[in-house]
Amino acid sequence: MVSKINRKAPTKTTKPSPKTGRRGRLKSSPSPVKSISAYASSVDRSIRRCLLKFFTCLAVINTPKRRKKGFRRLPRPHDGETASTQPGRPRRDALPPPSVPGRITIVLDLDETLVHSRVGVPPDRYDFVVHPSIEGLEMTFYVLKRPGVDELLHAASESFEVVIYTAGLKEYASLVIDQLDPGGGMVTHRLYRDSCLEEEGGKMVKDLSSLGRNLDRVVIVDDNPVSYSLQKENAIPVASFVDDPRDKELVRLMQFFDVAHRFEDMREAVAFYLSEQIKE
Repeated sequence: MVSKINRKAPTKTTKPSPKTGRRGRLKSSPSPVKSISAYASSVDRSIRRCLLKFFTCLAVINTPKRRKKGFRRLPRPHDGETASTQPGRPRRDALPPPSVPGRITIVLDLDETLVHSRVGVPPDRYDFVVHPSIEGLEMTFYVLKRPGVDELLHAASESFEVVIYTAGLKEYASLVIDQLDPGGGMVTHRLYRDSCLEEEGGKMVKDLSSLGRNLDRVVIVDDNPVSYSLQKENAIPVASFVDDPRDKELVRLMQFFDVAHRFEDMREAVAFYLSEQIKE
């Protein structure tokens, strides 16, 4: 008797048909065009984030804070009335009494007059770096000194009361001044943005009458005419400095030191000096 053996066929996984199964198992390779597009989009987002951070930093520095103890709105003087003598305006001297009464006070602007600063990518040329913390945000400034600034500060400190008066924030400007005067023996006083007046449109004005010094013994050096618009006759304008290594503005300015001591009234000294500069 022949026994019948039932052979059970081994179970096999059914192969998917080329038309159905393969579509579910295999991943389609990305299109080269889509890959390039995705990469370009990623780079674009990265650049946008960097630019946003950069312009946010600039906004923090250049936007004045509107606080009760911040700026004073500069009212327009009436006819025959100067901004320093308007009724109802409180008078507060920004500087303590002079250590040498009658000494000439030279007021120096900081940015674009003595130095030029940049944030972001390091420039090709800079002299030092400062890292102020402004409203909780640490920033990096690359600072380039104007040619002649060291000689100017040294010469001025020997004969004048030197005041650096800037519209910049104290957090930033104080670190820059520390680098310009590391020993603290050349700059007598420092004034920052909170000592400025805010004109309509957000322009910052430096009122020399608030210093507590006789105006006939004060000179201001600034690249921005708005800064000295209240006392133009006390001002020596200079060109804005960016990065010209051949800049001679501060070297020429030192010629004023010899002129100043010939006059009792610095407004007359400024007028004489500027007239001589025009002749040259």
